Amino acid sequence: MQAMWLTAGTSLVLALLLGPLFIPVLRRLKIGQSIREEGPASHQKKSGTPTMGGTIILLAATVTVWQFAGHSREALLALGVTLAYGLIGFLDDYIKVVKKRNLGLTARQKLAAQGLVAVLFFFFLAGTPHFSFTVTLPFFGAVWDLGGLYLPFLALVLMGTSNAVNLTDGLDGLAAGTAAIAFGTYGVLALWNSQYDLATFCGAMMGALLGFLVFNAHPARVFMGDTGSLAVGAGLAAAAVLTKTEFWLILIGGVFVAEALSVMIQVFTFQTFGRRVFRMSPLHHHFELGGWSEWRVVATFWAAGLCLSAGALALFARG
Repeated sequence: MQAMWLTAGTSLVLALLLGPLFIPVLRRLKIGQSIREEGPASHQKKSGTPTMGGTIILLAATVTVWQFAGHSREALLALGVTLAYGLIGFLDDYIKVVKKRNLGLTARQKLAAQGLVAVLFFFFLAGTPHFSFTVTLPFFGAVWDLGGLYLPFLALVLMGTSNAVNLTDGLDGLAAGTAAIAFGTYGVLALWNSQYDLATFCGAMMGALLGFLVFNAHPARVFMGDTGSLAVGAGLAAAAVLTKTEFWLILIGGVFVAEALSVMIQVFTFQTFGRRVFRMSPLHHHFELGGWSEWRVVATFWAAGLCLSAGALALFARG
């Protein structure tokens, strides 16, 4: 446990040091966020805020993992998946911000790249000692050996989680704070499984996110962009896969699940019935348009993430 907190502290300090170096560079390069016109009107003042700040998270976490667990296949696998999705996000941000194509990568391009990373991850897992393609359904004790079908399941977990975190990254500090809580939870699960190097990875990501949060909390001086949100989501998914707690991710990442579901429900009901369930989706915008301040929404979602993670740990410990 002490080693994990040491790792988290190291990564946090690195992120705190990198922030003041990167943010002015991003500002000078005019790598600023474009705000959707259909979003809440109060967000228009955020236009031009430096984005692609996910590079701060990824650099801090990479240096820390390499220093403390650079020999570990598990830690490097989790880090590799995180960086690969970060690269996809970087390309998306680059096209949007530098090339001035507002939509970035097309949905097909993004999903194809994410799927390719899932395939590569699957084959690396196949060569990992003691890793099995089984999944366990919590509370029911059902265990299924998926064999080759684990590949589409893995792709669903990776792509679903990364895009859910991406949808959540719509308010200052929301995704970073919620993800830090989730990584801390997975760090504890990894320790309980005696996966100490994987706990190092989780601690490094948690520390990097908390360090980044200093610059990303309201009013944000930098946004993580797709560079950060896709990478963070993929890192969480990798932690769930490697600890064999894939279904627990639904509870631990419950805030991300709710955000993604709100979008799917909104799209379905509008296209089918011509009516909206929420004032605006993702879910955080619904509360904003209901009169909640940005800080109140973020703090409430953080609290929800903390309660869900604490509940998951309590239930997991009871077996």
